[in-house]
Amino acid sequence: MTKDALEISEWFKNLQDRITTALEIADGKGKFRQDLWDRSGGGGGRTRIIQNGAIIEKGGVNFSAVHGQTPEFMRIQKGHEKFEADTFFATGVSIVMHPENPHVPIIHMNVRYFESGDGSDYWFGGGIDLTPHYINVSDGQFFHTSLNKVCNKFNEAYYQKFKSWADDYFFIRHRNETRGIGGIFFDQLKHENESGVKKETVWKFVQEVGNSFVPIYTSIMEMNKEKPYNSEEKKWQMIRRGRYVEFNLVYDRGTKFGLESEGRTESILMSLPPQAEWLYDYKVEKGSPEAKTLEYLKKGINWV
Repeated sequence: MTKDALEISEWFKNLQDRITTALEIADGKGKFRQDLWDRSGGGGGRTRIIQNGAIIEKGGVNFSAVHGQTPEFMRIQKGHEKFEADTFFATGVSIVMHPENPHVPIIHMNVRYFESGDGSDYWFGGGIDLTPHYINVSDGQFFHTSLNKVCNKFNEAYYQKFKSWADDYFFIRHRNETRGIGGIFFDQLKHENESGVKKETVWKFVQEVGNSFVPIYTSIMEMNKEKPYNSEEKKWQMIRRGRYVEFNLVYDRGTKFGLESEGRTESILMSLPPQAEWLYDYKVEKGSPEAKTLEYLKKGINWV
């Protein structure tokens, strides 16, 4: 484990602290429960879960720092290239929030760092995306404009590049729809891949993404938390949560990495909602708010 890895890991710990504090204040009722856990192969983490809050029905803000012998699945398939180091170190923060009110969207964020045992091979990854049960165009514009500003501080090409990556990544192929309205997603960023950009600059970008979570999501919470809703809207929320579960269990790389690297199961599956529904061959009414939402669940929408 290198000095860089230790410093990055400590910053992620602090990020978890700041985000959980801010979310408790924004929710006004819920409090995070913390579980410390150890991984048998090396390392561990801090899982923080909030349940039955005033706004957040269930959410998690997880920190982990794991290391040890490289699992066989990583040697075979690392994503874009084969990973050959005998040992690895991985650290990051992962967040998912499932609100009570169907007019408050689900949000996910992950920021992470990975390196080989001696640090000769490393990369950063992460992203932030929004999954509304009912798509509000102004919320979508606010969300994407905020991310565009974050990206433009470092590279004006980042937003469109990482937005397209998010559109492709957060796509439920068997449903032919996106999970939500996307956001940004990036993986395996390092100086060699960024035309000579220094590692420190890439790290600052990842930090900026992490720091953007609180102002973005607490603003969206505040704008929507008082909106009234009925039983039909709750039913639709359960169906959309079902789609979220499908993506996380079938496609999500983080879920697969956590389970296959023998991470803590309860912490990995904290991303799942407390309840969801799968109604057989469910159809929405033409012209309904639900139908309007489905129209936006596709790639390539310009929100900025």
